[in-house]
Amino acid sequence: MNEAPIGDRPIRARTTAQPDRLVRTISEAGSIGVKALVASDLVAEALARRPHAPTAGNALGRTMMGALLIAAGSAPDDADEANVESVQLQFRGDGPLGSLTAIADSRARVRGTVAHPEIALVFADDKPDIARAIGLGPLNVVRHRPRWRSPYTGTVPLVSGEVAGDLTLYLTESEQTPSAMGLGVAFAPGMADVAACGFLAQALPNASDEDLARVEENIAALPGLASLLEERITPDNLIDRLLIGLGSRDRHTLTPCFHCPCSHERALRTLSLLERSEIAEMIEGDECQEIICDFCGKDFQISAREMRPLLEIEREARKP
Repeated sequence: MNEAPIGDRPIRARTTAQPDRLVRTISEAGSIGVKALVASDLVAEALARRPHAPTAGNALGRTMMGALLIAAGSAPDDADEANVESVQLQFRGDGPLGSLTAIADSRARVRGTVAHPEIALVFADDKPDIARAIGLGPLNVVRHRPRWRSPYTGTVPLVSGEVAGDLTLYLTESEQTPSAMGLGVAFAPGMADVAACGFLAQALPNASDEDLARVEENIAALPGLASLLEERITPDNLIDRLLIGLGSRDRHTLTPCFHCPCSHERALRTLSLLERSEIAEMIEGDECQEIICDFCGKDFQISAREMRPLLEIEREARKP
């Protein structure tokens, strides 16, 4: 499978070549943690919800998988909702894509959005130029659990714009965990098929120099992710290659999915953030206001009758 020829046609493909799975384990000595992911259907679904040019879709797919790899397993698999950890990634580069955001949680649920999904920058060989499309600027990461008093936030500069490289830098420098991440998204000619996979390898506190050197050798020996996608590799196969000579303990599997918690109530709360004069003008026009979710593309119609209480809420807030 090759990278798609670039154009401004929307991506509306799905693929079932390999079931979406995220597998995590640690090396036999407990020195290296590894997660591997196939997310072809998930990425295809996200891109089908809103029209995306291939370069924008490729960048968004990588960002969502990066968020999944960081978030998955960060809380116990059986944790209740109050202990589910979420990870938000926001690339705020100066490239034409604008902001690129993905939010994933420890149960492997994810959603993502890009400010300018129509962007289609390419190299001379028609492969997506992700680095130039994202540009340079800050990468902001927010970790949160409902029971925490405040979220953990970290920021690093974008140095490559290639998503995986910048997330590796964040994990190594901001979270002080030596890491290596690889992410790949490919579209078949005509964009009739989508393939996506990735991995994250991290040094654990007792990692020896020998173990670190071995996993680095294994990563260097991997063919390009485009080749792995062409092989239709599974997460277990990828882990086997990453941990050659290191063995692995029990493996834990999650099924990643696209999940957006948007609702009519959330859309109404979005309108409540507007200036009172703007809300009053909308009510006076007596027309429904359309709110479209940036993540899933679902639209909500808010009537003037529903907006009237928003003015009362603001009046109460202004009382001394």
